[in-house]
Amino acid sequence: MSDNQDLDLKEEKEEVKEPEPINEDYKEQYLRALADYQNLVKQTQKEKEEFFRYALADFLGDILPVYDNLKISVANLTEEEQRSPWVEGVKHVLKQFKDILEARGVEEIKTIGEAFDHATMEALEGEGEAVEREVKTGYKLQGKVIFPAKVIVKK
Repeated sequence: MSDNQDLDLKEEKEEVKEPEPINEDYKEQYLRALADYQNLVKQTQKEKEEFFRYALADFLGDILPVYDNLKISVANLTEEEQRSPWVEGVKHVLKQFKDILEARGVEEIKTIGEAFDHATMEALEGEGEAVEREVKTGYKLQGKVIFPAKVIVKK
């Protein structure tokens, strides 16, 4: 081979060996697109959770009055009726109902013997600081009030 050809081969090898510099614009665009995608995934997950909470709260709006009425009907029975096997069965169903609600993040707002709380209770009668009687049970869903307790406060 001639010296000229050897020189051409060396130049071609050098050209092949040298990597092209990474284009910083492409790298920045890639990182932005990746960040946008990760934000989209997070936002979608958050929207799914919010939808689930809303759907559950809507369902609870339909089912909790039935639960409350069942509790009231059992509470207003005579002592003799309370001992009935049928009533005992209903009490077990109420306990299961309560356990399921608690497992889903629903909790009753405690009122009896508590100080009146404007954030979780609605006073139907009276003015004061202590709850005298609960008229309707209130509920929280994962710590957020979905139905305030309706109470009568001491005058």
